[in-house]
Amino acid sequence: MKILDKQTFTTLVLKSEDTLYRVAWSILRNSADAEDAVQEAVLRAWEKLDSLRQPQYFRTWLTRILIRECYRLRRAGSLIIPLEELPETAAPDSGEIWRSLQALPEALRLPVVLHYVEGYNVAETGAILRLPAGTVKSRLSRARSTLRMELEESK
Repeated sequence: MKILDKQTFTTLVLKSEDTLYRVAWSILRNSADAEDAVQEAVLRAWEKLDSLRQPQYFRTWLTRILIRECYRLRRAGSLIIPLEELPETAAPDSGEIWRSLQALPEALRLPVVLHYVEGYNVAETGAILRLPAGTVKSRLSRARSTLRMELEESK
């Protein structure tokens, strides 16, 4: 027996669509691969819906599935990464700040995207990335410092 019905699942997925795409794009940096990862993650989530223990954590659970799918796709080695592809839906600010954010190493970039762009709190970000809250906080701090220095240098 599924914990959520099909309509509720669909509604929750549609509400998370932009978030999922931005997270996938921040890892894969390619629109087609990000779209594939999102579709595959949604399919896997539906198939494994029985493993969701607490429906209130649906977004966190689905985002974790997506991140695993992105890493699986990347390991497959079939990714082509264009240099200047920046999709409109992925860029809350397609200017200098967003370009600087994309230049961060993934270990710093992903917590920033989840926390500041997508609005997950530190605990949720830690759960998604399977990191302790202290590690998330230190990575956010390092990312802010790196971004601050980079943006000041570009002035």
